[in-house]
Amino acid sequence: MTDRPAPDPDPGSAPDRLPGPAPRTDVPRRAVSSGSTFEERIGYARAVVDGDRVHVSGTTGYDYATMTISDDVVTQAEQCLRNIGTALAEAGCGFEDVVRVRYLLPAREDFEPCWPVLRAVFGRVRPAATMMVCGLADPRMRIEIEVDARRGPVRELRLVPASGDTGLEQWRAVHNTVVPSAALTPAEVRERAERYRLVNATLGGVPVGCSTVRPPTPDGVVTVIARTLPTHRGRGIGQALWADGLAHARGLSAREIRTVVAAGSADGLRFALARGFTESERFVPSGERAEWVDLRRTGAAP
Repeated sequence: MTDRPAPDPDPGSAPDRLPGPAPRTDVPRRAVSSGSTFEERIGYARAVVDGDRVHVSGTTGYDYATMTISDDVVTQAEQCLRNIGTALAEAGCGFEDVVRVRYLLPAREDFEPCWPVLRAVFGRVRPAATMMVCGLADPRMRIEIEVDARRGPVRELRLVPASGDTGLEQWRAVHNTVVPSAALTPAEVRERAERYRLVNATLGGVPVGCSTVRPPTPDGVVTVIARTLPTHRGRGIGQALWADGLAHARGLSAREIRTVVAAGSADGLRFALARGFTESERFVPSGERAEWVDLRRTGAAP
């Protein structure tokens, strides 16, 4: 099965009556929404992933599921952090990646009661911080928090062979998210597991990627494919899966390594070319319309 990273979601466009500039294409940029009605009505995103940087908009204590807000400032601060945590997770990072935080409050005396809540989240991270006293958009809002984060290499990443119903279903979920045009059924994954080496990448128990290593052909070609969920790309997960797959290929005495990338995946092609691959051919699988690129390289060195 080919490796076909799913494209980043469309960050949206301005209304026809107010056209905006064309989106940049030189960096991987993606918008994250919380479902808040404010984002649609005003025209902004809860967070923007711009390469390895994540910018989270000023976030208040609204529960976006019910669009209600508590009267208590500490409760609002707790909800602010829950909302921010959800946005960071969707962006593929967490509070440990936060480098700057800004606190905005209409009443300065409301800040100190929030310190224990803020310290519980940021006490070990110690981001740069600013507190400002200013008016907020709604008189019910008593605190607003904004953060910037930088996605670094992940820690505590686990690579585990996909086995059993749970492991195979995790592998299938990642594969089908990354390659929706070639989604597999549970039966197809079980059959594949009998022939190929399938590996899951998990972070904190959450699946974030998977890989496939196919056994050598009679002429010694081993296929290695690494897939990472879109929200977790750019953090070294693909490289870890790739290194693991190549190590296995070396054990199979591979003379040549093959990988396959969707022709429209600029990131996937850059990843392969940067690792010494050269394009072998382009093809359209039977029953599909999308074009794929077959890439080869000699040997299984990292």
